[in-house]
Amino acid sequence: MATAEGESSVHSVSDELFQNFYTEVKQIEKRDSVLTSKQQIDRLLRPGASYFNLNPFEVLQIDPEATDDELKKRFRALSILVHPDKNQGDPDRAQKAFEAVDKAYKLLLDPEQKKRALDVIHAGKEYVEHMVKEKRKQLKKEGKPLDVEEDDPEMFKQAVYKQTMKLFAELEIKRKEREAKEMHERKRAREEEIEAAENAKRQREWQKNFEETRDGRVDSWRNFQAKGKSKEKKNRSFLKPPKVKMEQRE
Repeated sequence: MATAEGESSVHSVSDELFQNFYTEVKQIEKRDSVLTSKQQIDRLLRPGASYFNLNPFEVLQIDPEATDDELKKRFRALSILVHPDKNQGDPDRAQKAFEAVDKAYKLLLDPEQKKRALDVIHAGKEYVEHMVKEKRKQLKKEGKPLDVEEDDPEMFKQAVYKQTMKLFAELEIKRKEREAKEMHERKRAREEEIEAAENAKRQREWQKNFEETRDGRVDSWRNFQAKGKSKEKKNRSFLKPPKVKMEQRE
């Protein structure tokens, strides 16, 4: 059985990507709590941003417990920083960054969407708390100190961040799969609908043609029957029975 120490030494490429992203972003935030326009654009468009930006709170760099007024103020400040008009030297990237900010803000304005995002964040935190308990159980079983790296508040926060990003990514993948499946089903239903319409059209055309040619077919049959009777009558007139000669008696 693998030890807790052995398990903690194993890191997937995904884990490293999240950890590097988290570390770099936090370093930038410590250096400049507001971030310059270029830094914000770089943050929002860095490799893997399509998944990192699934967390609207992370996009806006705002606490999940922030009030609606704080959310509104943060959106205004951030949207001004990355707006294409303010970044005319790099308008294309600025536009993409602005769209990411705008999308996150609109999502959080929807109570149902906001609740879903909060549920994901809470699920990520609960998962990390559960894993910490499991680590301590394993350490206790092995007679080792119960200290774990997540005891450090910053490490715990980082673990929650990584797990939350994974959950958002998994939900997005499932959403895309569901969307692709629904699209395929709609396409198949449409094809069946078109095929049914074409079959109905062919049936109507056949019925119309049948009705239009019915009189002609009836007349042809009547003419055929009339000719048959006339020929039969004529044949009968030529087929007279032979006369029987009477025998002469001597």
